[in-house]
Amino acid sequence: MSAALLKKLLDAPDLPQLMEQANIQLEAENERRKEFREWITPGIKAEFINGEVILHSPVKRGHLRCSGNLFKLLDTFVAIKNLGETSYDKGLIALTRNDYEPDICFWGNEKAANFTDETMLHPAPDFVVEVLSKKTAKFDRTIKFQDYAIHGIPEYWIIDPWIQTIEQYWLEYIPDQAYALVAKWRVGDHINCRAVEGFSIPVEAVFDKKACSETLKSLLSA
Repeated sequence: MSAALLKKLLDAPDLPQLMEQANIQLEAENERRKEFREWITPGIKAEFINGEVILHSPVKRGHLRCSGNLFKLLDTFVAIKNLGETSYDKGLIALTRNDYEPDICFWGNEKAANFTDETMLHPAPDFVVEVLSKKTAKFDRTIKFQDYAIHGIPEYWIIDPWIQTIEQYWLEYIPDQAYALVAKWRVGDHINCRAVEGFSIPVEAVFDKKACSETLKSLLSA
């Protein structure tokens, strides 16, 4: 919460009543969240956002190509360097209020050390990627953007498959804990991931199958 928003709330004369109403709403929301976690299965793509279950329809080929290419490169690099764990599409992360299934996640060894084969609810990752679609873009750029920052996820990429760009954000703490845009990278650029040390790829490799294969070969040979 920003300092300005907190001050406005504390200055409200009906603060006790607002807090009581908020607690009632949150208790009901927590019950719905428990039901969501019992209901969701590996075959369902859904998220729990601000008290609502958000179902996701199948994505288009462009979306799959971007997320698949990047995951292939990231997962290979992380495995070779023994840096931690990754997830693709179905890794459920449980934050304070919401449960998300980001397109790609990375956890360093410190967090990954606590994972087992039965782990379903994951902590905030160290690096997260969302590929935009018409249905999810509003969440990726608003509530998720804020929530990922609040929970200290150091780096966030937003990939636009239509105009073939990658927005790279790093977490900053002044004046508030929020993301700052590093750059909006395009085909022809090279992007370096700070959260995954040494992971550096051409932007084209995310959008083009041939470029992805060539980059993968380079990672394997290195």
